[in-house]
Amino acid sequence: MSNIELLDCTLRDGAYINGSHFGAASIKGIIKSLQRANADIIECGWLKDSEHEYGTSYYHVPSDIEQYLVDKKPNITYVVMIDWDRYDTDRLPDYDGKSIDAIRVVFPHGRHKEGIEVGRKIREKGYKVFFQAANTLAYSDDDLVELAKDMNEFKPVSVSVVDTFGAMYDEDLLHILDVLKKELSPDIKIGFHSHNNQQLAFSLAMKFVEDLKKAGRDCIVDATLCGMGRGAGNATTELVVSYLNKKQSCNYDLDAVMNAIDIYMQEYQEKYSWGYSTPYFIAGLYQCHVNNIAYLLNNHRTNAKDMRNIIDSLSQEDRRKYDYDLLEQKYLENQNRIVDDEKVFDALSKELSGKEVLLLCPGGTLIEEKDKIESYIEEHSPITIGVNAIIPGYKYDYLFFVNHARYEYAEQAHPNTFKSTRHILLSNIKTGSDSNEIIINYNRAIKRGWEHFDNAAICGLRLMDRLGISNISIAGFDGFKTKYNESYADESLPSLNPEGKWDELNVEIREIYQDFIHKAKNIKKVNFVTESIFTEED
Repeated sequence: MSNIELLDCTLRDGAYINGSHFGAASIKGIIKSLQRANADIIECGWLKDSEHEYGTSYYHVPSDIEQYLVDKKPNITYVVMIDWDRYDTDRLPDYDGKSIDAIRVVFPHGRHKEGIEVGRKIREKGYKVFFQAANTLAYSDDDLVELAKDMNEFKPVSVSVVDTFGAMYDEDLLHILDVLKKELSPDIKIGFHSHNNQQLAFSLAMKFVEDLKKAGRDCIVDATLCGMGRGAGNATTELVVSYLNKKQSCNYDLDAVMNAIDIYMQEYQEKYSWGYSTPYFIAGLYQCHVNNIAYLLNNHRTNAKDMRNIIDSLSQEDRRKYDYDLLEQKYLENQNRIVDDEKVFDALSKELSGKEVLLLCPGGTLIEEKDKIESYIEEHSPITIGVNAIIPGYKYDYLFFVNHARYEYAEQAHPNTFKSTRHILLSNIKTGSDSNEIIINYNRAIKRGWEHFDNAAICGLRLMDRLGISNISIAGFDGFKTKYNESYADESLPSLNPEGKWDELNVEIREIYQDFIHKAKNIKKVNFVTESIFTEED
């Protein structure tokens, strides 16, 4: 008869989302709620080589956790996790039973022997030891046999299969389990930690439990409240609890789990994002570390197609780690689609020579101050260029796009204006032009050195300067507000800043604008038709 145990790791895996800043009340409340829910194992966070900051789930020593444990239950195992090479176990005091009972040691593929040595030091201090074999999908059958052999000698409480990149399918998990069931000692529990990159975390968790129950093996299944966890997140505690109660005759208190969600999780759901998304599907598809995906999203707002091509260009070994220099190199290789643009560049320069150009950016003032902008256009008769968007009600001479998602959205949302207006496109979007398109090399419009160096308005200004334009005006270059749909004249525009760090983005774009205006060769002053937080104050 197998014994099924639920391990909730919200405070540990969720720390990737909020930097461990749950707040003292929430840490206490989540632990207490999980106690009421009869969770078998509660992972309280991480042990780190730094002093504990009150209200976080990063602890320096186990005694830091005592203040958050309200009425510790003897039938529940309290654990924390350490990275095999990121915590000095010499700092670990002897077990005293007042806080945690066990430590989970996570190690990467190829490092299980080192992980076991860390576990040995931990057990000498009196703590139980659990192991997490990160990226278990990378293990060959021989690797799994060796892992089991060495674990049998050590005898930890459990060894967990970890779908680090959310890349497993049923047959992958079942094959790994078949090897471990055969090779791993029956008195060592088998655990499973899933990620939801392909929306299979819950399905795989059920498959795991059913397979081990059929084999009569004790098992531990990981989950987090609302699936909170890095990237695509994890199997959700509420779904796993419901399944275990209904299908496996378990007796967890689902109401206590729901109370924890109602009271503590809504704040994090409003402030942060996690869970299935197309970019994290790409991570699962290629068995790719989520930090690579986060880098491309946060630094370049890379669209799905380009992201897939960039990740595809990495070796399997490079995908499983995160080398940001290499990733930046691959990103630039993908973006720098060199075209012979000399003729079209010179022709565009002649078309615009001696004329005033008005860049119509997609900020909310294009709607709010439409009368003012139209009066300006009527009085000055500038060449109007829509920047990375089409806002209805304006007549454009050109449309300038720097982003493929915005280009395709404009084509679908405003087909008539899109078809009847000439396009100026950077070569990262496409290299072959249609009859009404002008393709300009990507490098003509950007200057690296900032995370958001490819801001569309700045790219438009930079391109105009290199075309020799000196009389330039701009409208709708407002600055970002606290909510995405409050920043744009069209609230349905595809988001280019998924992390929502608007204040940081505003500061950086103002810095880029100031650098541009002081170093531009032809544009020495920009006329702001509408107010902007980026206006120079010299």
